Amino acid sequence: MRRREFMMGLAGAAFAARDVSAAQAHIPVIGVLWHAGGPGAEQPYFDALMRGFRDLDYVEGRNVKFEHRFPNENPDRFQGMAEELVALRVDVIVAVGSVTAPYAKAATADIPIVFLFAANPVGSGLVESLARPGGNITGLTQVGTDLTAKRFELLREVIPSISRVALLMNPAEPSASKYLKESAAAAVQLGLAVLPFDLPSLDQIEAVFEKMKQAQVQAVAFAPGGFLFQGRDELHKTALAYKMPSCGWSREVAASGHLLSYGADQIEMAHHVSVVVDKILRGTKPADIAVEQPTRFQLIVNLRIAKALELKIPETFLARADEVIE
Repeated sequence: MRRREFMMGLAGAAFAARDVSAAQAHIPVIGVLWHAGGPGAEQPYFDALMRGFRDLDYVEGRNVKFEHRFPNENPDRFQGMAEELVALRVDVIVAVGSVTAPYAKAATADIPIVFLFAANPVGSGLVESLARPGGNITGLTQVGTDLTAKRFELLREVIPSISRVALLMNPAEPSASKYLKESAAAAVQLGLAVLPFDLPSLDQIEAVFEKMKQAQVQAVAFAPGGFLFQGRDELHKTALAYKMPSCGWSREVAASGHLLSYGADQIEMAHHVSVVVDKILRGTKPADIAVEQPTRFQLIVNLRIAKALELKIPETFLARADEVIE
């Protein structure tokens, strides 16, 4: 009898120890530093990112916790919120956009960082190389700067008569100088006059388009970035009011009302960032994870805007498009 009681006591102790161990199990905390003012302004990427984690069986509140921060394009809040996530000792920081990643990198040299949509991670100093990032940071690049000439080329293909094209960009973007360099090279290559225009705040959209008009610009290409993404609706309305064909960098930009877009499938990228984070949570160091480059690029044509601009898009061009918005 005593032996039976003793064995039952051991079993009870084992179950109690297991319960304590389960209670003490660490639930990883993922900090996400966005650029806009809330989840709605980050759509459809917010849902795509969260869906990616769910597809890997990460369930918030059960085996993962998320700490989202929304700086609303405010430089002081970028810095402060990056520091908040570091102070919380999150397990990984996901930095969404080219602007956010430098703040995350400046805030910590210890916590792993995964950037998303960085346009030029090597040139902007985020990583040492794509194959060997080095340090505590890796991620996914949209190779935005490398596609600058392609967007000008597409505009001229649709409108063969254009000779003066604008490049609209946020001067605070870490890759701004790279966009300028690429646009200058594109101008020589394509025989176009490419004029850069800065948009430092969204309340200056009308003024910037007025300057473009005075410079006799005939079309405009948008440099990728969270700031211009957030203002995409107002930008397309203003471009349309000025009868100025525009080319963006993602399907979502074209859908908002631009004539064309060419760039990486950013919804797919936002969904895939969970795979990189999962590798880190399982023990792989960021320095050993190569920066991922997009494998799928989308050419989108918005026929509604073409009609409003009284443009006839060649059938051969439409046949090449991945999607035609009607």
